Amino acid sequence: MNSSLITLILIFAALLVIHFIYIIVSKIQKNQDYSVIGLRIKTWWGMFFIFCLATLFNPIVSLLSLMVLTFFALKEYFSMIRSRKADRRLFLWAYLAIPIQFYWIYIGWYGMFIVFIPIYVFLLLPLPRLINKGTGGFLRSVSSTQWGLMLMVFGLSHLAYFPFATPQYGGRLVLFLVLLTQLNDVVHYVASMYIGKRKIVPTSNASLTWEGFACAFIVTAITSYFVAPVLTPLGANFGLVTGMLISLSGFFGSLTVSVLKRDLLIGDDPKVDNEKQSYLSRIDSLTYTAPVFFHVVRYVMDFM
Repeated sequence: MNSSLITLILIFAALLVIHFIYIIVSKIQKNQDYSVIGLRIKTWWGMFFIFCLATLFNPIVSLLSLMVLTFFALKEYFSMIRSRKADRRLFLWAYLAIPIQFYWIYIGWYGMFIVFIPIYVFLLLPLPRLINKGTGGFLRSVSSTQWGLMLMVFGLSHLAYFPFATPQYGGRLVLFLVLLTQLNDVVHYVASMYIGKRKIVPTSNASLTWEGFACAFIVTAITSYFVAPVLTPLGANFGLVTGMLISLSGFFGSLTVSVLKRDLLIGDDPKVDNEKQSYLSRIDSLTYTAPVFFHVVRYVMDFM
């Protein structure tokens, strides 16, 4: 417990310093847009709060907090879909899958946790859309709902499984994952802002550049090499590998969600601008990094 408290105090102090630097720099360089970094810092504070709940109180409190997180992420995703009345029952079934998915985590049933959404929910989800609802728009409504469940619920729910898979190290692994994921995003954004020239997908996310990707990959891998042995039971060399995997998967997660949002919001430019500052934009990378990191650690390490 003393070790956990020391860790929390150090992280809290680091967040205060980072937040203070952000405020000063954003006021000095008013010509630069640091709003994305500000959103990321708010995400850090939120995840730090969840980490405190899991460490100082009970993993169940953390599980409920993350369940609420997935609900709002899915809700915001559904708000971008041009839905019809026939799709409402489909969305309801998707929402009902959230507590069931987290129940498997609570009882520690890994087998059902890993197949419930990709198999059972995906196979049964089209039923409410098929029965007496016609065939118009069937593929788009069902597939877009399945994508939302896969990313916002299945992907993010892996964050909640860490404390149950390994009570001793789960909280620290979550914190390690979130910090590296957000660090990767921030470095990518800042590097793209100052030295980025070659955009990767200018039509969906102009802030992603190859220069930013390279800088983020190097910084995240090196940071993971030094932080992993301190914050987690992972060794330095394995920390380097996980850092590279987190950087790569975080990039693909951010890219996928950006393209997905752009496709869903075609023809609605005002809403596209608003979504850039949305809640979903803060956790897009985690939809990929959480499952990738979880399964790599579970496969290699014997404590999970």
